Amino acid sequence: MKFIANKDDLLNGIRIVERATVIKGLQPVLANVLIETVGDTQVKLTATDFDLSITTIINATIESEGKFTLPAKKLGEILSRLNDELMTLELNGSNATITCKNSKFDIIGISASEFPKVEEDISGNDCMEMESVPFIKAIRQVVSAAAGYETNNLLSGVVCQVNKNILELAATDGNRLARVREVVKNASADEENPFEMLISSKVLSELSKIAALVDSETIKICKEDKKIVISLDKTKIMTRLMQGQFPKYNQLIPQTFPKESIVNKGDLISALERVAVMVNEKNSIVKFEFADNTLKLSGDSPDAGNSEDEIDVKYTAEPLTIAFNYKFLLDFLKIVEAEEIKVCLNTPLSATVFSPNSDEDYLYLVMPVQLRG
Repeated sequence: MKFIANKDDLLNGIRIVERATVIKGLQPVLANVLIETVGDTQVKLTATDFDLSITTIINATIESEGKFTLPAKKLGEILSRLNDELMTLELNGSNATITCKNSKFDIIGISASEFPKVEEDISGNDCMEMESVPFIKAIRQVVSAAAGYETNNLLSGVVCQVNKNILELAATDGNRLARVREVVKNASADEENPFEMLISSKVLSELSKIAALVDSETIKICKEDKKIVISLDKTKIMTRLMQGQFPKYNQLIPQTFPKESIVNKGDLISALERVAVMVNEKNSIVKFEFADNTLKLSGDSPDAGNSEDEIDVKYTAEPLTIAFNYKFLLDFLKIVEAEEIKVCLNTPLSATVFSPNSDEDYLYLVMPVQLRG
C-alpha cells in the first residue's frame, strides 16, 4: 500500500474516526485506525469500539492498493507536526513509513486482518434526510440533560422524533429534562409514519463534534430494529439503538405557572459563577430568592463560608425562595442563544421551567432542591 495525500485531509479524517477508538482496551487493535485504499483516488479510514463505529473517506493519489492499521493517537500527533501539505504513506511489512519533504517517520502497526469487521449498511429503507444544522443544534441543547452514559440505563439516551417537518429531541436524568422542537425542511417523515429512535447521548455528543469537522448541509439517518447508520457527506457513524420504553416526558411538563420572571442570561451566569465559589461541591446548591424585581442568589459551605449576589430581574409576583443545583442551570444557560431567559415558577418544591424569552421552542425543566431549616 502506498498513497499520497494532503496531510490536513488525512489529519481531519483521523480526528473524525479516532472518537471511536479505545486507548486502553483488551484488544490493542481497537486503538488503531484501519487505513485502506478505495480505487485510484480515495482512502477510507475506520475505527470502532464495538458500540460505536466511524468511517470517513478522503481524496488521495493511490500508487499501490492495500490496507493496514496504525495507532490513531500517534498518527494524529505526527500529521499535526508536518510542515508541508503533501505527505506519502507507504506500507513496509509491519511498519508504515510517512515522508513529508525532509521528515520521515516509521510507525509500527497491526495487520488489517486483526481489525473487527464493521457493517456500514443496514437492510430495509427506513431512512430520513434533513438539514444538518438544526439537528446538530438540537443535540447540543438537550444532551447535557441525559444521565451519565451506561449501556443499560435508558435515561442515558436521547429520544429523537421527526413528525412531518417537526424535529423533537428530549433527554432527562430524572432531575432535569431538556426538550427542543425545530422545524426542518425536506424531512421525509410524515404524520402517519413518524421517525422515532432512542440513541445513546454519548454517540450524539460525538456526532455534534464530528459535524464541526465535516462540511455537510444534510444528514441522513437509516435505521432498522437495533442498528442505525448516520451519514454526513463521506462520513458514516454506526451504532446500536437503545431498546426500551423512554419515559413519557411531555407529561412531566406543567402546562401553567402562577409565577414568572424574565432574567438577563449574562447577568445570571455571572452571578451564579460568583456565588458558586462558596458553594458546597457535594450538593452544588444555590438558593434563589425572587422578590420585587430582584433576584438574590446565595450559597454556603460549612468548611468555607457563604456568598450572595443580587441582580435586577422582571418579577412582580409574591416573594418566592427556591434552590437548585447550579451546575444544571449553567448547562442550560451556556448553550441557549437568547439574551433573555423566562423562568416559570410555582412552589419551592415544584418543577421550574427555564426557556428562551423568544419564539424558540426549547425548554429546560429543573426539579428544585429542598432547603433544610
